[in-house]
Amino acid sequence: MSPWISAFRPRTLPLALASILTGGFLAQAAGYFNGPVVALAALTTILLQVLSNLANDYGDSQNGADSIHRQGPQRAVQSGAITPAQMKRGMWICGLLALASGLALLWVALGAAGLGLFLAFVALGLAAIWAAVNYTAGANPYGYAGLGDISVFLFFGIVGVCGTYFLQTRALPLQVLLPAAALGCFATAVLNVNNIRDINSDVLAGKITIPVRLGPIHARRYHWLLLVLGLGCATVFVALTYHSPWQWLFVLAAPLFAFNARQVWQRQESMQLDPLLKQMALSTLVFTVLFGVGQVLG
Repeated sequence: MSPWISAFRPRTLPLALASILTGGFLAQAAGYFNGPVVALAALTTILLQVLSNLANDYGDSQNGADSIHRQGPQRAVQSGAITPAQMKRGMWICGLLALASGLALLWVALGAAGLGLFLAFVALGLAAIWAAVNYTAGANPYGYAGLGDISVFLFFGIVGVCGTYFLQTRALPLQVLLPAAALGCFATAVLNVNNIRDINSDVLAGKITIPVRLGPIHARRYHWLLLVLGLGCATVFVALTYHSPWQWLFVLAAPLFAFNARQVWQRQESMQLDPLLKQMALSTLVFTVLFGVGQVLG
């Protein structure tokens, strides 16, 4: 596999798409689906995710988290397959592409009608680019202070779902925050598995993630909490908006989350946790499709 393809971390991309798909499904259920908006939102999100992955590869190599003590897959800069200078160029290219895609998204969705709204979303997009880069790169990466969970919850959940929904409907009912929070919890759970796996190397690098703060046992309890809260938010949403049994279709994804939670609890070796990252991301995608189809059929 090309070192660049590996650095893009394709297995993280289904998770990036989940919030966009959820916003699209909810808009379709409300009668406002806009294909070009969803497609451009998906492209922008994928580019932001790739940017985050490249910045993570670069930042962790510079700050010491990617070292001989790390138990996960070897990264491109760490291995020497891509030089730091090349990775920085890749980050710039990906960031500019994400910006261009985001501007195209806003033009298609909003046009020139609402300049204030357009500028507000531009600011939100720039914040997303900043967050993608400064998670582990930059002078004071916030991921090293344990703030990655908040960022993932906001951008992979609240912003992704609510933003996609709003750009199609020009409305944002409060109940949409519930499926958005569910996606945020599941995305944060993926990050949590990653951080549980890397506890030992993160401690040595001074990267104080939530699992480092909590310790391995409480971090695993936190993982259970995230999954229960995610399913709970979806359940409350359906209860509040119920009009068809199809809306409960998402419950079929519950065994996938239960399997992930049980395996995270049982697997104590770092490398044993690595496959659960992909499984959790794919479980989130399955949940998204089931939840969304249930809303549309309902």
